[in-house]
Amino acid sequence: MQKGTALIVGVTGVSGHNLANVLVASGWTVYGLARHPLTQEGVIPVAADLLDANSTSAALVGLPITHVFFCTWTRRATERENVEANGAMMRHLCDALSAAPLRHMALVTGTKHYLGAFENYGSGKAETPFRESEPRQPGANFYYTLEDLLFAAAKQHGFGWSVHRSHTMIGRARGSNAMNMGVTLAVYASLCKETGQPFVFPGSRAQWDSLTDITDAGLLGRQLEWAALSPAARDQAFNTVNGDVFRWRWMWGEIAAFFGLEAQPYPQQPVPLEARLKDSAPAQWTKLAEKYGLVEADVNKLASWWHTDADLGREIECVNDMTKSRDLGFLGFHDSRASFLELFTALRAQRVIP
Repeated sequence: MQKGTALIVGVTGVSGHNLANVLVASGWTVYGLARHPLTQEGVIPVAADLLDANSTSAALVGLPITHVFFCTWTRRATERENVEANGAMMRHLCDALSAAPLRHMALVTGTKHYLGAFENYGSGKAETPFRESEPRQPGANFYYTLEDLLFAAAKQHGFGWSVHRSHTMIGRARGSNAMNMGVTLAVYASLCKETGQPFVFPGSRAQWDSLTDITDAGLLGRQLEWAALSPAARDQAFNTVNGDVFRWRWMWGEIAAFFGLEAQPYPQQPVPLEARLKDSAPAQWTKLAEKYGLVEADVNKLASWWHTDADLGREIECVNDMTKSRDLGFLGFHDSRASFLELFTALRAQRVIP
């Protein structure tokens, strides 16, 4: 049954790519927007740069879009610049779709809603488990800017909205891996296996010992579809995590075992990946890719050292409450260990890692 005509903004990223798989399998007509779209079964490519209003308008004019899923962002040096750039992208998109028959627009953000922007990460006063009713944290945050622009456009044009606050997202991306911890850890483990480096947890003692959770990209896709179609979910914000919790001191051993590595004990202080690997990893990965015939020889297109360091370096517990979406009818769940191991298995099958 035809459910709607979707526009996925950022279809080559981890959330957009996996959402496209969900919607195509479920019977939607799917348009996928990116600056440089890639071929994906069932997805109609749309090439546009959201920072360019004319490019965006020309690419979207006349498309019968009923549902929009905003799954992208652009990184800048400061949060003020993040606010300006990402806000411009949302404004250009909404302007370009002003005549479309929109019924719903979904926005994917994340746990920084509760933690604050990268430059003052963890400075907020939100207490775990994070709940959607928590007030915004002090300071600039481009997530808040995107929300406000979404709310204003929905009010002006009469469509419904939903916001989806994922935690660390695990899944395969077709394009940018700018915030993809799963692929980064797969690359790190593969380098350790090949070079004999110890597989050391790079983050804080707090993250090693505390409870945490993650978001499987496929589960996020299912929640996005549910919210787009469910009257109960209209005009609501939702946390989006797998539904289980774990400690990294346990999960690190599970990841190590997959790669045939020995998980090292906590090293007494953080040993961030970016500082350890940014100089040595490019040449090491090029050699590894040639040896095993991998599809990508540029490690910087796969690994996001900075983002994984930020996630694993936090000094506070991060657990998200899922009661709200459960009460309203979304009962999706995914085993977090399986999220990692399924991704690693897929990366091997696709010759992304050896």
